[in-house]
Amino acid sequence: MVKIVGLAGSLRPGSYSQMALADVASRVEALGAEVEILDLRSLRLPFCDGGDAYPDYPDVERLKQAVLNADGIILVTPEYHGSISGVLKNTLDLMGFEEFSGKVTGLISVLGGQSNSNALNDMRTIMRWIHAWTIPEQVAIGQAWKAFDETGRLIDESLSERLNAFAQSLVDNTQKLRGSAKQVAVA
Repeated sequence: MVKIVGLAGSLRPGSYSQMALADVASRVEALGAEVEILDLRSLRLPFCDGGDAYPDYPDVERLKQAVLNADGIILVTPEYHGSISGVLKNTLDLMGFEEFSGKVTGLISVLGGQSNSNALNDMRTIMRWIHAWTIPEQVAIGQAWKAFDETGRLIDESLSERLNAFAQSLVDNTQKLRGSAKQVAVA
């Protein structure tokens, strides 16, 4: 079984990014993966200062260990001013190669306006720089206020199909990469 960690870069109550993460996490779990969502709203994380150690912030080590022990990562961000949220960027900046090298990542953005790929492209660039493998399937949820009902349930059927394909690709590619890594380690 593969282990997937999910992070959503929104601290807002009623966050559509958190709703999207919960939705896709349940789809990934239904495919047999173990999923752990790290809710950044409950972690006490500092602003990244470029250092490696943050002894006054034990949640930094908790975050790093969770990602280090994962086989794959789901990253969800609201799109703010054409890019990823500062919350997610700071969280990623607290980690690096050690946590992400060779990990499979899946990317989702959530927008209030029309769907586009700005935040997704920026996340892809960040993942490439820290040596993660990003699946080709990515999802931009435009006009998020129309995509979910008042209980946080996704109501857009075509979007649901895309999230199914996303979840399947994330699990399949994580299993493949994990299997390849085990074969290399044994050889």
